[in-house]
Amino acid sequence: MIAKTVSGPQAVHVPDAPVWLPLCGWKVPAGFASPAGDHTRKRIDLNEHLIRNAEATFVFKVKGDSMIDIGIYEGDALLIDRSIEPKHGSIVLAVLNNDFTVKRLHRRGGVVKLVPENKIYPTIVVKEEEEFSIWGVVTYNLHKLY
Repeated sequence: MIAKTVSGPQAVHVPDAPVWLPLCGWKVPAGFASPAGDHTRKRIDLNEHLIRNAEATFVFKVKGDSMIDIGIYEGDALLIDRSIEPKHGSIVLAVLNNDFTVKRLHRRGGVVKLVPENKIYPTIVVKEEEEFSIWGVVTYNLHKLY
């Protein structure tokens, strides 16, 4: 494998400014609703909870459906941290022959594979002569529910 620095889609850098939201002081049941919805206790900063290293964290929008079986859909926003060491099984933003792709990293016995989470797509086996690098590790999927 040939490692190469690639310029590709433009990531949106996450600002340092706090993003404050009210935090309720109880767990939310997935069953019946609680009548205590107006009793918030404090506010949280989303940056503090979602970002480990602000200087190395970026947001990318998903295009395609190769990861739908683990809940990553087209249009979702992924938080990508470039400071995390990718491990076997990590969901990564990879660059293969100048193309960006989000896949599960499989690294065993000197073989590197990029595994989709949608059965209609084949696993990609990275060949020695190909240009390959891991751009970053996916830490969160900001998936819109409405």
